[in-house]
Amino acid sequence: MKRTVIAFACVLLAGPALVAGPALAQSLGEKTGVNSALGVAPATADFVKEVAVSDMFEIESSKLAEQKGNAQEKTFAQQMITDHTKTSGELKGLVNDGKVQATLPTALDSSHQSKLDKLKSATGKDFSSDYNSYQVSAHEDAVSLFERYAKGGDNSALKDWAGKTLPALKHHLDMAKELGKAPSVGQSR
Repeated sequence: MKRTVIAFACVLLAGPALVAGPALAQSLGEKTGVNSALGVAPATADFVKEVAVSDMFEIESSKLAEQKGNAQEKTFAQQMITDHTKTSGELKGLVNDGKVQATLPTALDSSHQSKLDKLKSATGKDFSSDYNSYQVSAHEDAVSLFERYAKGGDNSALKDWAGKTLPALKHHLDMAKELGKAPSVGQSR
C-alpha cells in the first residue's frame, strides 16, 4: 500500500514534467531518484541524457586522473576513457541513425560540472579521495540506470544496447571499488 501511494504521488508530481518538458528536460521521477528507488525504467529521453552526461563526466574526470592520479588511478582512467568514448560513440550512432529519437546534450549538467571543477582544483590525497568516490557513485548510478532501461525501456534498439553494455559497467563498478585499496609504500591503512 505504502509503495502504491508513493508511486501514485510520483506520477502526479512527474506528470507535468513528462508532458511539458523540452527534450533535454529530465522527468521529475528520474531527477529525484524516485524511479530508481521504485525500479522504474527511465524514459528514453532521460536515459539518453543521463548516459551522455555520464560518459562526458567519465571521460573528462579520467583525463584529470591521467595527469593527477596515482598509478592505479591512471590505469583505471585510461580504461574509462577508452570504454566511455566507445559507449558515447555507440549512443551517438543510435541517435544519428534515427533508431532513437532523443537529443544528445553537449555539456555537463551543473551537478557533474561542479564535481569536475572540484577535481580540477584538488591535488594529492584529496584528488584521489574525490575521484575514487565519484567513480564508485557514478558507476552505481550507471548500473542502476542501464539495468532499469534494459528491463523496461520503450525503445528496442536502445534497450538491447543497454543490456549489452551492462556487463562492462558492472566490471567498471568492481574496478572503481578497488581504487585506493592497494597498499602504498609508507602508508598505513
